[in-house]
Formats: sequence, structure tokens, C-alpha cells
Amino acid sequence: MPYPPTVSVLLPVYNAERYLREAIDSVLAQTFGDFELIAIDDGSSDRSPAILREYAARDPRVRVIARANGGIAAALNDGLAVAAGSLVARMDADDISLPQRLALQVEYLRAHPECVLLGSRALLVDPYDTPLYESSNPTDHDAIEQLLLHGDGWAVIHPTAMMRTAAVRAAGGYRSQYVPIEDLDLFLRMLEQGGRAANLPAVLLRYRQHATSANHTRFAEQEEKKRACVADAYARRGVPFPTDWAPPPRRQLMPTEELRQWAWAAVKRRRANVARRHAIRVLGMAPFERASWKLMYCALRGR
Repeated sequence: MPYPPTVSVLLPVYNAERYLREAIDSVLAQTFGDFELIAIDDGSSDRSPAILREYAARDPRVRVIARANGGIAAALNDGLAVAAGSLVARMDADDISLPQRLALQVEYLRAHPECVLLGSRALLVDPYDTPLYESSNPTDHDAIEQLLLHGDGWAVIHPTAMMRTAAVRAAGGYRSQYVPIEDLDLFLRMLEQGGRAANLPAVLLRYRQHATSANHTRFAEQEEKKRACVADAYARRGVPFPTDWAPPPRRQLMPTEELRQWAWAAVKRRRANVARRHAIRVLGMAPFERASWKLMYCALRGR
């Protein structure tokens, strides 16, 4: 592998053994091979460290940083400090990058030197990789920036992001006070330097939904910090913060609602075993609701 590589893939890991192999394999299987994978183990207590050591021993592109648990922002900054690539790509330990992800993003950034932040669309999947729906991210800079200024961190989906390393460092990296919306905070600061943002219209990531993801466990905290994060951005830009500012409406699904969605998606895809798993959990949580029994009936029939 030539050194330095073009891309440094930053993969923070914390107790991620269930999906970690799939995530790493998806990076190592990229059609664009000029990268290093920097996996930052943030004090995991499961088998994640052993899995990381195994991959590092057999593929020289994998570098492992082991650290005491300090949170995702500190872990990413540790990875950023040693990143040798001129481009940094984000990856999460429970997602799957599609094979052409790095190739298409590198090609775009080479052709658009003004772009410092590039994402893509994603296919959301359930814990068993059943397709749910595709995201619909805007592709042009102005629309992306407006969404960020409205507190919509999904304007660029963090694990789809590829960024110019120099721009991330010039912005100051990640800030712990804005976890779990550290991506929104970073993206706003990066664009204040004059660079442009874009999203490729292609789906380049399978974004996994599950009960232990931050979007589920830290939903309320995300909502609470958006106002302070965006107000900070307005202040840095010297623009008055709108008195009527409000983040985009976002409702947290109850566990039974989400499981029902996953189950019906599996029924539609004729993934009977997955549909039954979800339906059994729904029935256990809401045994007196007619909808639970209808779902179980359809899951058992496979349609």
C-alpha cells in the first residue's frame, strides 16, 4: 500500500462486537483500495478489542488505537490526530459501506476541490439487514447548509461523510460538549471556513437501526442540544439568532411502533424468520392489541 494513503477511514468502536465484522469487511472490500482504516477502541468491555487485533494482524491497512473510554468525540479526535490521508471518511461499527462508496466519493472530491464535506444517501435497515427505506438527502450546498442551520444533522449523514482532513483540523475537530450531535456542530464549523458541502445521490451505506444506537438511546439529549449548537453557529457568523427558531419536528417512535415497522418490512420482503422475530417481541410487549395478533398471523404466513 502506498504511503500516505489517500483516505483515512475513522471507525470509533465501543462494545460493537455484534456488527463489527460486517462493518470492517465492508471497508476492506472497497473497490478503491488506497486507504487506511483507523479503528479507535473506546474502552470496550466485550470482544471488540480482540476482533480489531485479529483484523490488524492480517491486513496492514488496519490500524488500531486502544484508549480508555472517553466518548465518541474524543475517540474521533484521537483517530484524526494520526490520520495520514488527505481525506477522512467516517464509518460506524454497526453500518455497512457499499463497495463503490470510497471510489465514488474520492472521484467527486478530486473533481470538486471547493467541496470539503461530502455525504451520500443511505438505505436504512433493521438489526437483521432488512431494507426499510432510503434517505432523501439534498445534493446541493445551499440546501444542506440551510438544513444544518435548522438543526437537521441528517443533512449529511455522519457515517456517509468524507471530508478533507485539513478542513476538519482547521475547524478544530470534534467537540465533546455537543455529543451526541457532534457531527452537526463540526459540519457547521467546517462550512464557516468557506468550503462547500454536497451529497451524492447514490445510496452508498446501509444504515442500521437498532435499540442501542444513539438515535434511540440519546434521542432527548440530541433534541436538547440542537438549539445551543445552532445558536453558537449564528453567533460565530455574526447573525442574530431567530427568535422563532425551532428544530425540525422529529418524533421518537415507541419500541412497539418501531418493531411493527421492522416486522412489516420483513413481511413485505418475504423474510419470514426476521418477521417472526420482530412479531414475537411485539406480541410480548402488546399482547392485548389486535394489531399485534394480525402482525403475528401475517408473519407466520409469510405474507
